[in-house]
Amino acid sequence: MDIADLIVEREEEGYFAYHRSALTSDELHRAEIERIFHKSWLYVAHESELPARGDFVRRMVGKRPLFAVRSRTTGEVQVFANSCTHRGATICRQDRGNAKTFQCFYHAWTFDSDGALIGVPDEETFGPTFDKSKFGLVPVPRMESYRGLIFASYDPEIEDLVDYLAGARAYIDAMMDAAEVAAAFSANGNGNGNGNGKPADGWSGPLQVLRGTHEYAIKANWKLLVENSFDGYHLGPTHATYFQFLKDQNVDVSPSTGTMKLLGKGHAVIEYSGSWGRPIARWAEQFGDASREQLDALRAKIIDELGDTGFRMAELNRNLFIYPNLFVMDNNATALRVIEPTATDYMDVAQYELAPRIEDPTVRKVRLESYVTFAGPGGLATPDDVEALESCQQGASSGVEWSLLSRGYFSEEPPMSGELQMRTFWRRWQEQLLDGALVAP
Repeated sequence: MDIADLIVEREEEGYFAYHRSALTSDELHRAEIERIFHKSWLYVAHESELPARGDFVRRMVGKRPLFAVRSRTTGEVQVFANSCTHRGATICRQDRGNAKTFQCFYHAWTFDSDGALIGVPDEETFGPTFDKSKFGLVPVPRMESYRGLIFASYDPEIEDLVDYLAGARAYIDAMMDAAEVAAAFSANGNGNGNGNGKPADGWSGPLQVLRGTHEYAIKANWKLLVENSFDGYHLGPTHATYFQFLKDQNVDVSPSTGTMKLLGKGHAVIEYSGSWGRPIARWAEQFGDASREQLDALRAKIIDELGDTGFRMAELNRNLFIYPNLFVMDNNATALRVIEPTATDYMDVAQYELAPRIEDPTVRKVRLESYVTFAGPGGLATPDDVEALESCQQGASSGVEWSLLSRGYFSEEPPMSGELQMRTFWRRWQEQLLDGALVAP
């Protein structure tokens, strides 16, 4: 089947469906890596993870091993291919840390934090023309940072990150601005300390990634988690256990309502009310009375400083999608969800919890408990979603050929429980694959 035939859309009927070979074809998976992941901006890390010179983090990005390091000489963050220029072994072999140099364990070639090759055992045996300066670590073709979010691209001709982010920038800015207010609120003595989250040395941005990454794998195609992560339709049926938990805590579990907005370049956001509280500034029963005074005061400050934007940040939840594989999950807590397409029917997922770099300890405790309860590895939502997606992957091989995404097709204002955001994702997916004139099996 040609790629052009993988999506069927009939506007007059409001019909949209994609062929399930998009979830099972190894050839399509290889094409996605080449034409989508290697032609897009991909999230690598947050600058707060690299507060000091020499700090590094290791990541798999678009099926390529990378590591980011803050230069000891310039203080700037750089992103390198995690591969020795001698025989290819990985150079950075820990997930995070601080190092003066990076030495290959295989033959002991040694590189500094700027990627320069500074040590070669028995260098003279490589001959008189050997030049260490030509064998430094290889940086990614493009690397840029926006409000602390570090992205890389393997396409040297890709547009600048600020243009690529398009309408998603406004939501990132609003979240960062609200976090700045929250950090200043605590720093000025309105909170009761720093919540064991001292400002990262050398990092002065409003948010920081807290230590402790939540990593898990799903035996399903990566696009199913993209669909799931901004799918408001599944909340009630799939997460009934979580809503029962809220009821048991005397929380009003009125149905969530909200809207969806397309943000250009494949990005989108759903913004919606929620029965649960928001550790940024909306108290709920399950948070306990100890946190109520601080959250109410913080809420008033954010709204006073930011007006309507502050109200939205305090009151509403949002799942912000940055195409092709990053979600900013700003709901029960605030987290970055990164989807790595490991194989056709397998993905790795990493989630990083974001918090104001200075935060009242009672609110910090609420934030972490709220995240773990809903989205943690043993939480009341993540296992449900994993089961749902693995079930969808199994069903993709059943012989039933098409998956339907027609909900809300004729809605004048796209609801958060509609499927326009998914249809837009699939259209962008098809467009990028067609750019390569590839043919599916």
